Amino acid sequence: MAKFNKDSVGGTLTVVVLLSLVCSLIVAGAAVLLKPTQEIQKQLDKQRNILQVAGLLQENTNVQAVYAQRIEAKLVDLDSGDYVDGPADFDAAKAAKDPAQSTALSPEEDIAGIRNRANLAEVYLVKDENDKVSQIVVPFYGRGLWSTMYGFMSIQPDGNTINGITYYDQGETPGLGGEIENPRWQAQFPGKKLLDEQGNSALHVGKGASADKEHGIDAISGSTLTSNGVDHSFKFWFGQKGFGPYLAKLKAEAN
Repeated sequence: MAKFNKDSVGGTLTVVVLLSLVCSLIVAGAAVLLKPTQEIQKQLDKQRNILQVAGLLQENTNVQAVYAQRIEAKLVDLDSGDYVDGPADFDAAKAAKDPAQSTALSPEEDIAGIRNRANLAEVYLVKDENDKVSQIVVPFYGRGLWSTMYGFMSIQPDGNTINGITYYDQGETPGLGGEIENPRWQAQFPGKKLLDEQGNSALHVGKGASADKEHGIDAISGSTLTSNGVDHSFKFWFGQKGFGPYLAKLKAEAN
């Protein structure tokens, strides 16, 4: 039997292939072992952002305990605005990629740049100490200049008045479009109204828009395209293809 020569071309290639195989097995094994931990952390981060926009997150908050006590997640049929039953592990991002669980948007409808919209959406009812719904947290997202921007908005049970907003995932330019995460910019939202008197989506973002005391949010200076993306995501998600029917039902129930 010929002696293995690791310094030959064939020997070198064999070592490289074996080393690559061993490394790939280690990486794949680590990914499988770490996946449950990653999923737990992903869920915890989601809960933390929901508590934050609801004003329930303090420095030493036990996120899982407070979330379990104060938050009730429900699924909404976006076309009807009704609560519906569904899987406990519903994933809107996955549903949006499944033609059986989503709606393809026409170019005229797709002002948020998302292409497909899941037929269901998860909303989060925030309970007070008396177990009464004090606010509702809804998700929204849309394209900015460089990224898809994901956020949560907290609204009052009237389906119209904003309590707060947070962005938890975005890749806009730091110091410019990335300012959508700045608390000073987000401080414009509490008290603003999502809808006009006819029930149409009215919240808007633009240069000098805060002159509209009811519905206007000033754009971020130097970030026109990001601000436009934010504006378009609001118009979509709080319009008839988004949470419009659901907000109308909340309003009717509050009156």
